[in-house]
Amino acid sequence: MINLMYLVLTALLALNVSAEVMNAFFTIDKGISNSNAIVETTNATILKSIEAQVDAYDNEQNQAFLAQAKEAEQISKEFVSWVEDLKQELFDKAGGPSEKNPGQPKRIKDKDVTTRLLVGLENQKGKGYDLQNRIEATREKLLELVDNDPGISQRIPLKIDEEAVAASEKPDWVLYNFHHMPVAAVFPILTKFQNDAKASETTVLNYLLGKVAGEEIKFDAFEPVISAKKGYVIKGEKYEADIFLSAFSTTNTDNTKIYVNGSNMAVEDGKAAYSTTASSIGTKKYKVKIEITNPLTGEVKSYDKEFEYEVGERSVTVSADKMNVFYIGVDNPVSVSAAGVSSGDVRVSVSGGGGSITKVGSANYMVRVTQPTDDCRINVSAEGLRDSKIFRVKRIPDPVARLGNKEDGSMGNGEFKAQGGLIAWLDNFDFDAKCDIQGFKLVRVPKRQDPIEVLNKGPRYSSDSKRIVNMARPGDTYYFFDVKARCPGDKAGRKINSLVFNIR
Repeated sequence: MINLMYLVLTALLALNVSAEVMNAFFTIDKGISNSNAIVETTNATILKSIEAQVDAYDNEQNQAFLAQAKEAEQISKEFVSWVEDLKQELFDKAGGPSEKNPGQPKRIKDKDVTTRLLVGLENQKGKGYDLQNRIEATREKLLELVDNDPGISQRIPLKIDEEAVAASEKPDWVLYNFHHMPVAAVFPILTKFQNDAKASETTVLNYLLGKVAGEEIKFDAFEPVISAKKGYVIKGEKYEADIFLSAFSTTNTDNTKIYVNGSNMAVEDGKAAYSTTASSIGTKKYKVKIEITNPLTGEVKSYDKEFEYEVGERSVTVSADKMNVFYIGVDNPVSVSAAGVSSGDVRVSVSGGGGSITKVGSANYMVRVTQPTDDCRINVSAEGLRDSKIFRVKRIPDPVARLGNKEDGSMGNGEFKAQGGLIAWLDNFDFDAKCDIQGFKLVRVPKRQDPIEVLNKGPRYSSDSKRIVNMARPGDTYYFFDVKARCPGDKAGRKINSLVFNIR
């Protein structure tokens, strides 16, 4: 009974809110509305500043930022307009303008109106849930315009205060804000959300204004650098170099271009790494050009300088005369040099690939290998100096079988009969090697007749093969398949390409 009386008393106290308190809610609402007008004027000023910057520095990127600014304005405007319609609906459902104060609805203390409109009935959710969804969607759209920058996200006030809801132990955000809330109290809440949207628009516009205005290049990293007159000196010569502190920008990589001998280099943290392989000894020069674009003015400044360095021979050098691959079954020439060491004191050996090496000149050697591997080493030692170079060992590549000079296709009757057999060709192979055809199957398929097959040993036509070749007539088809060839170093024949010829 006591609990029931307490509940009734609480209800009576809630209904007996003074008119002064209700009027205070509308005073707050009016104050927020005035603040909204000021923020709206500020946003218009920022947008004009963005447009002015784009007019001054018109480019594709700035045009994109301007489009984003206008989109932010539209997103905010749509949200504010929707909330304004919701406020008008609440005003109408609360009895419309009162006779005493037309700026306020008649039933300013009514809690049932707000509950029905915003929270809803048992089987139908109210418009408070639509408001929640619009707040979340509007926030997401605005954050997308700033690439979801975490710092900007913290400064956008339009959001659902989930922590407050959790602390209140209310079932959800709508009930927390609008359940049994007097009409007068809801108006400043809704106007406050409009203010949050406009303030969020301000945050986005300021961010985009900074992007459009840009900034002068800031040199934020420093590094000691030497610029030597020569990159190589010999005993007795002076080594001379300028030493200075180099400043560069790690944040304006996109505005820095570095060229070496006209080639555009990759720039990372304001620097480019240049490397080249020295193919011959002597003095080498390269030209450097650096272009820096001011992101604010678009002005490009260029700096040029020529550098040089000296290339000398290593103490011990091993080089392949043809390529860095050894082929099984052929002679692979290499050259070995040791600066300042007599050729008679140079010791050369081979390890891996079942290899052997033979000296054929003062600095020339011939290598023979028998086993495929990725680690065949030529080892050199000379008066305490040691070096080695790794070569791959491979089989001779597959040859191509041809009839005459053709791999397949059509061939005239007379030309076809004039051929004596198949030949194995090693195309684009730099070594002196010859592969031999071991045999093949030859099939003649005449028009509307059964095919005839013969087995041919060796590259030349056997008597059986020659017999069916001489039977060739226009419209016949000849197949050469199971073609096998053997190349130097092969322990057994390898299967290579088949051939098909249509006789015309």
